[in-house]
This record gives sequence, C-alpha cells and structure tokens, in this order.
Amino acid sequence: MSSWLDRRRAGLLLHVTALPGPGPNGTIGAQAHRFLETMRSGGFTVWQFLPLGPTHHHGSPYESLSSFAGNPRLIDLAWCAQQGWLPSTTPLTVNSLDEHVQQLAQAADAFWQQLADDDALAAKMDAFRRAHAYWLDDFALFSTIKAHFEDAPWWQWPDPLRWRDPEALAQIRRRHQTHYQRVIFEQFAFAMQWQELKQHAEDLGMLLFGDLPIYVAHDSADVWARPDLFTLDAQGRCAQVAGVPPDYFSATGQRWGNPLYRWEKMAKEDFRWWKHRMRCQLERMHLVRIDHFRGLESYWAIPGDRMDGIVGEWLPAPGAQLLSELRATFGQLPLVAEDLGIITDEVIRLRDAFGLPGMKILQFAFDGHADNPYLPHAHGENCVVYTGTHDNDTTVGWFASLDAASRARVLDYLGCGAEDMPWALIECALASTARLAVIPMQDLLGLGSEARFNTPGTTHGNWKWRMQHLPSHNAAIWQRSCALNRQYGRLVAPD
Repeated sequence: MSSWLDRRRAGLLLHVTALPGPGPNGTIGAQAHRFLETMRSGGFTVWQFLPLGPTHHHGSPYESLSSFAGNPRLIDLAWCAQQGWLPSTTPLTVNSLDEHVQQLAQAADAFWQQLADDDALAAKMDAFRRAHAYWLDDFALFSTIKAHFEDAPWWQWPDPLRWRDPEALAQIRRRHQTHYQRVIFEQFAFAMQWQELKQHAEDLGMLLFGDLPIYVAHDSADVWARPDLFTLDAQGRCAQVAGVPPDYFSATGQRWGNPLYRWEKMAKEDFRWWKHRMRCQLERMHLVRIDHFRGLESYWAIPGDRMDGIVGEWLPAPGAQLLSELRATFGQLPLVAEDLGIITDEVIRLRDAFGLPGMKILQFAFDGHADNPYLPHAHGENCVVYTGTHDNDTTVGWFASLDAASRARVLDYLGCGAEDMPWALIECALASTARLAVIPMQDLLGLGSEARFNTPGTTHGNWKWRMQHLPSHNAAIWQRSCALNRQYGRLVAPD
C-alpha cells in the first residue's frame, strides 16, 4: 500500500514543556508560535513532540491521566489574560506548577462569570462540550473525585464512585461543582489555544507530529470510565499488565504496569473506543506516531502480581482488523510506526500492509555489522530518520560515551573528524533517503548529556530539561540547517 509520506521534509523534536519562556515549563502560547516561525526559517516544516495529556506527579508524558484530555500545565496564562480572565501581570509572576494551578482556578472563575453574559462564548462552550462528550464529563468527574480523595487511585475509592453509580456521580457534580467546572474550563482553554497553534502551523505550511502511546495508565479516566475494556480483576486491579520479556538489554525484562486490552470486547464494539481516541489525535495533529507499534501484532502479557517481565506469554492482537477499521473511518492514516527493538516479520508485514513509515535511529547504526538496518544506505524512502529520540542521549553525549573503536567507526562512515559532531550526524540524517528526517533540538544546539530528556528504566531526573532561549531567526544554526535542507531537497514552500 502506498504511503502518505510522499515528499521530503525535515522536522525538529522538542516537547512543549521544553520551550523557553516564563513560568515553570513551556506552553502552547506565544512561545510555541515563535518556535514554529523560527524553525521554519531553518527549513524545518515538521514539529514533533511527546504526548500532550495531563501527567501524574512524576511528569512522564507516557503515563497520562487521560488519552483525550490536554495537559493544563501547557495552557498559556498570558493567553488567559488576553481574554480578560486574569490580570495582565499574572503570567510574569508565576514560577511554580502550584501557582499555575491557582491562576488557572482564578481564570476559571472569571470565565464562568463572563459566560453568563456572553452568548457567543456560551455557544463556543456548548459546541465544545457536545463535540467532546465522549470523554469530557468522564475526565472532569475523574479529576474532581481524585482531588477529593487526595490523589488516591480510582480502585481505592468507595464502591459507588469506583464503579460509577449514577447517583453518586450526580452528587459529585453538585457538591464539587467549582472543581468540576474548573476542569471543563481548562480543557476548553487548552482546545482553543491548540486550535490557534494548529492554524498557525498550517498557515506556515507546517505539520504538527504527535505521539500516541499504545497503552493507557491504570490510574486514568480511560480505565475508570470503561473498566470492561481492560484486563482487570473484580477489585479493579490489573490481572495482567504490559511489558517486554528479557532480552539482550535486560535480564529481567520490563514491567510497564499498564493494563492490557480486552481486544475481543473492543472488536465486538467495532473498536469504537479506538476510533474516539484516533479522532481526538487527528483533530489536534497532522501526523501521529504509534508508540510500541509491535503491540498491535502481538504483546507480552505479564501476570499482574509479577514485579518483572520474566514470566509472561505472547498473545495475538487484532492489529490488521483495528487498522482496517480506522482506515475505513478516517481514510489514509497519517501514522508512523515506532518499530524499534526486536521486531518480527509479522510486525513488519503489518506495518507495510498499511503503508506506515517506520523509524531509523542513527545512534543505533554503528555497531560494526554491515547489515545493520539503521545505516543510512539501508533506509529506503518510507521511513523517518532520527539522529536520536527523546529516549536517547544527545548526539554529543552519545558520541562521548563510545569506546575508541566505535568512535572510529562513526567517523570513518561519516568521513569527518570528532570536531564535526554533532553536525556531521545531523547532515547524515538530512541526506538520508528517508522522506522525513527529525532532529532533536538538543542536537541542533550541540548540547551534551546534561540536556538528555529521558533515560529509559530510570525514574528520576527525566522530562525536566528546558531550552534556555530560542535562537533568533538569523542565528547561525538556522542558516546552516536551512542550507542543508536546501541541499538535500527538504525545503517545502508555503502553500
């Protein structure tokens, strides 16, 4: 099947939280718009980022409280001030997430007061609630109850709330109306800001590239709202969890802890839950990466009481049936398959049957094996090439960590000296036959391991790196990258 990836482009990988600016993290406000404009000057027309859902306290974008909701910490307070819901000086004085939450609560109060007298705003809110009825009330209830019980997971709530007794939920809406409405406001504000960002990207001829984890968090509105779709026991705990078996990298495998899907139940419903999930993604994004794509072909099921991935079994997943249903609903699917690690022939056939691009990571290419599929001359066109991803060290940090023989192999292949890194690897990616090349922003800035965004298998120090300032339009890195994108046919003129 032909691919949607039909022209050469270049993109940057930078999560929204890593954008510079005031406040405790980057947002989808003015700083995101500036990033679009600035990266465009470097010839980059794709912005890739990590999942945008609300996170648990550890901040991992891959462990979200909802597959559908946006993360309130990404809301730009300056935008709220422009709407008249906050004093204009507020965004300049907020330095912590707690303060951000407090200011959003203040903005929510002002919003609902304005709504009572503003028919146009009320109409926008009504339209938003109707369009997102399939998840919005569930998430607002989940967030409200969770706050009431001091963040306890849903399976520890009283039974009427754990199992969604209608009268108990109605009481929550009545007794905790302020918090419930605050959550509704936050999602409305996120959606409005995101739509402005997406429109700006389209005006610039650019694409937004999102990320969809294959599994959802156990403690999430998704599982609480539809426990029948997941492998849970009678108390709501996981009977089986996701992970991977032991391999070369881990003698004990990995236990991720996500509940697995009851695929037979989802299939009987014509994958309605997945269609809702994909619709939400495609409303926000132009392209979507499916994390752990191999789990759509078969998956490692670990008993819920195991603390590692040693014991488990491979079970089949209805990936072809699911993707066929999604294609019938949405047309050609602008998806990228995260196909890293040990991938079987069956996974490759599933990917190729739907024309989905896979991923090539240059940091994995130089192990000395001539048949390494990550070597640039083996890429082909229907794939996305990266110097590294958010799970890799930066190119500078990676190169410094190599032994002398490995460094020599890299430099020999690239035909450069050590002083040419990381730009030699960046140019290698841009020169690749892969139609899409994506460069982490840390590599473009030439940063070392101090700027690494995530180290898989660790729980501390991740997701925190933030760019200090955005280089101006005429900075040398943009001029250099624009020249390379022109040289390798990756410049895209605005429509």
